[in-house]
Amino acid sequence: GLKTAILYFIQKQTKENPDFIKQNISDICASIQHRIVTILMKKLSKAAEETNIKHIAIAGGVSANTGLRYQAAQLAKQKGWQLHIPEFQYCTDNAGMIAITAYFMYQQQQFSTLSTSPSSKV
Repeated sequence: GLKTAILYFIQKQTKENPDFIKQNISDICASIQHRIVTILMKKLSKAAEETNIKHIAIAGGVSANTGLRYQAAQLAKQKGWQLHIPEFQYCTDNAGMIAITAYFMYQQQQFSTLSTSPSSKV
């Protein structure tokens, strides 16, 4: 929904003004980031309240986003949560972490058969 709404908005604006993106790129990016962070914080807050969780960890590539870090810290302070966010150097994309794990397993010749089914649990 959100990505589609953004796409339609940009298509409409560029139809009216072909230079819309070039003229407004900073505002477009800031607005999109703000909306995404707002949505994520609402979902995080709701999940924490429903599960009564007080320790929150944010990881993966998204955890490198400074806007998300700031809003998460503000929300944690307001809600009394313990917030855990890794240092920037450890905020890598999850696909990158999976790839490096696969690389090390390959080096050790740890292979699965083609009949192996994917699982999110080890």
